[in-house]
Amino acid sequence: MKQAGVFSTATLGVLLLVATGAPGYGQQPQQQQNQNQNRQQNQARRPPQQNQNRQQNQTRRAPQQNQNRPRMQEQNQNRQQAQRPGQSNQNRPRPALELQRTQQERRAQQAEQRRIWQQHRAGRWDSERRTWQQRGGYSGYRIPAPYFRNYYGRNHWFRVYNLPFMVVGGFPRFQYAGYWFTFLDPYPEYWGVNWYETDDVFIDYSMDGYYLYNRMYPGRPGIAVSIAF
Repeated sequence: MKQAGVFSTATLGVLLLVATGAPGYGQQPQQQQNQNQNRQQNQARRPPQQNQNRQQNQTRRAPQQNQNRPRMQEQNQNRQQAQRPGQSNQNRPRPALELQRTQQERRAQQAEQRRIWQQHRAGRWDSERRTWQQRGGYSGYRIPAPYFRNYYGRNHWFRVYNLPFMVVGGFPRFQYAGYWFTFLDPYPEYWGVNWYETDDVFIDYSMDGYYLYNRMYPGRPGIAVSIAF
């Protein structure tokens, strides 16, 4: 009978231990589940905040980029204008005072040119003129043949009036197609007073040198001219 009591007591103790220990083992999985749920909830809450931060950063950057675009466009326009200074100056309207000055200067130059040509008109040109042969032959600069064919000869005429003009050593000089031509003789008296405005002339090379011819008087001798750069 004592053994049975001992056994029952021991058995009862074991059962009590099992009964008291069982809740501890059952609570651990439930705690882990609760922790996992809390983590998932925290993770689910974080992305919206991150998305909001990204959207805020983008919205902050967008106005700044839009503000920088006009500055970049203005800088590009300034660079283009700096690269094309000649074109920008041509497109700018000239002040009225500047136009008036240029017109006055042009009129003064025209009046001076008219006065000079009148002083170099021959009285009897046939007796006053001299050919290059009479001058001892032409020994000055010679225009290269390919260039001469492109800009000179009887097929390339022009008018002296609008060309650069000056007086050197008392002789009239004008520039045409890159070269300066100086009159060595006065122009014939039968040419018009304003021939340099109305008559077509051309430079040609004859047997002994360069001459200027007037197309209004075909077959008549030309005026001896010298050439310089």
